[in-house]
Amino acid sequence: MALWRHGAMLCYVVVGRPRQSRYITIARVPRSPHGLTLLDLPHHLSMAEYLGPTTKDASSLEDQPDHDFSSTSERLDPDSGVRRGLKTRHLSMLALAGIIGPGLLVGAGGALHQGGPASLLIGFGVIGIIAFSIMQSLGEMTTLYPSGGAFTKLADRFVDRAFGAAVGWNYFVIWAAVLANEYNAICSIFNFWSDKVPLWGYFLLFWFFFLGFQLLGVEAFGEAEFWLALIKLAGLVAYFIFSIIYAAGGLKGQTEPLGFRYWHDPGAFSDGFRGVASVLVFCATFYAGCESIAVAATETKNPSVAVPLAIRQVFWRILFIYMGSALFFGLTCPANSPQFSEAARALKSPMSIAIQNAGWYGGVHLINAFIFVTCLSAINSSIYIGSRTVLFMAQDGKAPAILGKTNKRGVPTAAIVFTNLFGALSMMNVSTGAATAYSYIVNLSGVSTFLVWGAISFIHIRFRSAWAVQGRRVEDLPFRSWLYPYNAWFGLGANIFLALIQGWTTLAPFTAGTFVDAYILLVLFPVIFWVFKWVNKTEWQKIEDVDLDHGRRADVDIANVEVEDAVDTGKGRSLWRKLWQGFYA
Repeated sequence: MALWRHGAMLCYVVVGRPRQSRYITIARVPRSPHGLTLLDLPHHLSMAEYLGPTTKDASSLEDQPDHDFSSTSERLDPDSGVRRGLKTRHLSMLALAGIIGPGLLVGAGGALHQGGPASLLIGFGVIGIIAFSIMQSLGEMTTLYPSGGAFTKLADRFVDRAFGAAVGWNYFVIWAAVLANEYNAICSIFNFWSDKVPLWGYFLLFWFFFLGFQLLGVEAFGEAEFWLALIKLAGLVAYFIFSIIYAAGGLKGQTEPLGFRYWHDPGAFSDGFRGVASVLVFCATFYAGCESIAVAATETKNPSVAVPLAIRQVFWRILFIYMGSALFFGLTCPANSPQFSEAARALKSPMSIAIQNAGWYGGVHLINAFIFVTCLSAINSSIYIGSRTVLFMAQDGKAPAILGKTNKRGVPTAAIVFTNLFGALSMMNVSTGAATAYSYIVNLSGVSTFLVWGAISFIHIRFRSAWAVQGRRVEDLPFRSWLYPYNAWFGLGANIFLALIQGWTTLAPFTAGTFVDAYILLVLFPVIFWVFKWVNKTEWQKIEDVDLDHGRRADVDIANVEVEDAVDTGKGRSLWRKLWQGFYA
């Protein structure tokens, strides 16, 4: 067996990496005790150096027992302790399922009311372009370094550990705020159906339900998110069809087509540029989550295949869903609808208002049921992403150590409980009202999104600078960002600009509460950075000294791709099969 191992290694080094056929059927490459392969062996390192500190010499491979390669992708990650249980289709749907929730279906009503239908469409378009830029930057780095920690690890490597701490905690703020908003929405829906149970009663019921489900493990989470995402797609497509028929005047009892009536009365813009600026914060919150695949990469069975595939697909899904939603919400729901000002939170969805205006007053219950399904997915995703973010930070010394522990099944129990506790912020609506609570929460998550996205672009610029200074070739990158460096600099500049102007609407008339809510995170980010830097005596990474090899695609299963994760070139398949596999892969 040992002789076979060395013979296979020699053939692989001499012949080189085999070309991929229509389906990936690469022979399994021998691995070290760490599960590492020779695929990405740096030229300047010997085999013994590459194998790591637990192996003194490459010859020790002869004394190692055989490994069960078939279960490699399902082992616990040696660095983070989490389990690799997510499949490619899970990861592809995660970015979609985690960001489509009541924020879009209910929160878009507030954006439409403040800015008008044209502002909503512009906001989704602008933030969508920025999201595309961020996904390109993130895809290039995450595919090369699919390690736990995502943004914080990349920030540590290419910028400064203090910068990683600031990025990590701001990213956690996004999901803590989103989680509270989702709990707020789901409790309001049930309170709309029956107010006999107080809001805090509904909250406790769902709090323990989601806690128990998260403790089942990442496999249950991934499978639930996949199927909930399909339900969301079906529901949105059904609403799009309804909107087209409604706008064309095809509903029973309609005497004339609706067309673009609401673009003329009350108008395309509700408050000029102020309205557009206010909508941008809402839209940033709706798009937050497309970058979550980087957090989930560590728990994915084959990140080298799954991450690039998810990045290539997710933007077009988001573009279709969000731009379609913005268009049809503006067509079917007037921005000045009096229902936006009513006390019942569940009635503020543009979908509910449109269906009632069309004459189906009982349809509000159907819409609320659909929003309830999206809440299940959104809360599930928020707890998952938030808990993994704080888990990786704790393991790097950026959060309390107890939050960095996992059990024998790879479940970070303490991090899950800690993250879920922030759902209690939803009880703000008991005293301040649902609308005020939502406004505070959505502003926090929107500003945090601008800061984190800008940080990702900055980290990407630093990475490419180090790659060039150290004499590496761009052609060696497994995933190359489109239009670099323009897209990275655009992402950095656009996010800084939006973070600064998003609170402009609070200046006239000036109100201290909304102003502080809009800009407090711009102060918190540098405070976290300098405090962490002062306490831990961290140093700004020099470009020429950046380590470009550690953790570089060392433990991905590129040589043992499972059938379910195989990449199809698409030749010989029908159009319908391509469309289905585009969503299911």
